Amino acid sequence: MAANEVRFDFTGAKVLVTGGSNGIGLGIAQAFTTAGAHVTITGTRQSATEYDHDLSSFDYAQCSMSDVSQLTDLASKFSQLDVLVNNAGQVMPRSGNEYDPDVFDEALQINVSAAFRLSRLLHRALKASSLASGASIINVASLSSFFAVEFVPGYGAAKAAVVQMTKTLAVHYARNNIRVNAVAPGVIESNMTAPMLAIESMATAQLARIPQARIGSPDDIAPAVLFLVSSNASYITGQTLLIDGGFSVLG
Repeated sequence: MAANEVRFDFTGAKVLVTGGSNGIGLGIAQAFTTAGAHVTITGTRQSATEYDHDLSSFDYAQCSMSDVSQLTDLASKFSQLDVLVNNAGQVMPRSGNEYDPDVFDEALQINVSAAFRLSRLLHRALKASSLASGASIINVASLSSFFAVEFVPGYGAAKAAVVQMTKTLAVHYARNNIRVNAVAPGVIESNMTAPMLAIESMATAQLARIPQARIGSPDDIAPAVLFLVSSNASYITGQTLLIDGGFSVLG
């Protein structure tokens, strides 16, 4: 740990990270575990042992974000919850064309409707949080919330909706001492971005737009999430923090 890094303490906190089996979600889950939290992650595979990497430090629940019954079953596991991270998402569900209205609808279901439903299903558990600063919901938005990405109209619409949902839930849940914020990652190394970054021309174009001149990693996102959940951010709610190496400041 570098001398100027902040060490967060979430000893005993109960945290749920959807889509925590890979990528940004896994980075967030690992950071909370390192800070002492008890973390549950979700993934689409039947068991945590089916993944190539070690997930033994987490509780694991199989859950499809498009399956209402599975979301309901997941929420029923928690009578008390301190942090919900709505991270699970997918670009181009079923590898389909998001200009197909059915695929567009599926993108909305996976990338925004599921997060809203889970936030509602877990409302009572979050109200019972033991954190002195109150419970937190962190939604994972995207640069697609703010910039047009032509080949994913459904994903972009969903992520834009996540930003507005974050504001609205922040107002509605404030009376219950639940804060709601979002992070909007830029170009981050993950399974989702790997196909794009494997194309040299696309990777070069992305780098050219990033003032910090590097692709981000999940380790760039996790500390911001822990800050937003911590007591240091107790007067911050309804906000979306862009974490993009400066990509967005170029307009």
